[in-house]
Amino acid sequence: MDQANKTALELALQQFRKNKRFSGKGALCVALIVTQHARKGLPLNKDDLLTGSGGQVLGLGKDTVQAVLKRHGIPRILAAEGGRTSRGSIGNMREYADFLNAWAQARPALNAQAIAEEAEKFWVACVREFFAAGPFRLRRDNARSLRMLIRDVMQQAQERQRDMPGMQYAGAVLQHLVGAKLDCALGKDNLKHHSFSTSDAQTGRAGDFFIGESVALHVTVTPGEAVIDRCRQNLDEDLRPVIVTTARGLAIAEGLAEQAGLGERIDVFEAEQFIALNLYELGKFTPQGRHDAVQSVVNRYNEIVQAVETDPSLQIELRP
Repeated sequence: MDQANKTALELALQQFRKNKRFSGKGALCVALIVTQHARKGLPLNKDDLLTGSGGQVLGLGKDTVQAVLKRHGIPRILAAEGGRTSRGSIGNMREYADFLNAWAQARPALNAQAIAEEAEKFWVACVREFFAAGPFRLRRDNARSLRMLIRDVMQQAQERQRDMPGMQYAGAVLQHLVGAKLDCALGKDNLKHHSFSTSDAQTGRAGDFFIGESVALHVTVTPGEAVIDRCRQNLDEDLRPVIVTTARGLAIAEGLAEQAGLGERIDVFEAEQFIALNLYELGKFTPQGRHDAVQSVVNRYNEIVQAVETDPSLQIELRP
């Protein structure tokens, strides 16, 4: 492919990525795999890019995605499931296939493999950009309340989530902040931590965290009937369910619990208060103690993210 067509394809891909918001790891996985299908010929038949059941994109999975990245010297895992669990994967596949088909149709002299090779280079560069994304930033400001420090991080996560649809940054940050806070309070060896994408149902866990011998703690940004059902199961198993959620989610969770007849049997806590109060207790309510407690929780949070997540941009950088 000559330089003029290479430049034209790159510019078109940049515009497509912006318009369709192909920024999250799920969308990037889809782009890499559909590009591999394009090597075999264009135009693509979108129905042929679905599994037999029609429920997933053909070939989309961790091993196939990592094989592409390995060719380009990238050993890091882009997505634990290779994007298979993303709700928008089929829609993303169809949109990207349409783009490739239209671009190839407008340039019949170009062969499919040449187009796919250049497209692959573009998406691999996007993956490198994804891995290079900076962490969330938290300023250690003694003039601000601890609740505001926590709110600041959550707002950054929500803003990034709006910019990258399909990525549940807010939920992941909240889960791991609660986990870090619990580790600092109870000790590092008392809890098991899981990636945010690993559901309780997949693993048979009682909740996001199982504490002591009887408490199942569920962390959620947007509580729904599913978490109430999990709480009902907890109660049936003689466990004490606890929900930690956002200020907006608090009223929703309490309302759903009441509707299910469980309003007096489920404890529901607002996350900022849940974390901030424990930070005060960890710091023994002294200025230096507060400083040390925040540092300890952030350090532990970053350790958890490094251990169970594939996206390093979930980490928090604590600044003076």
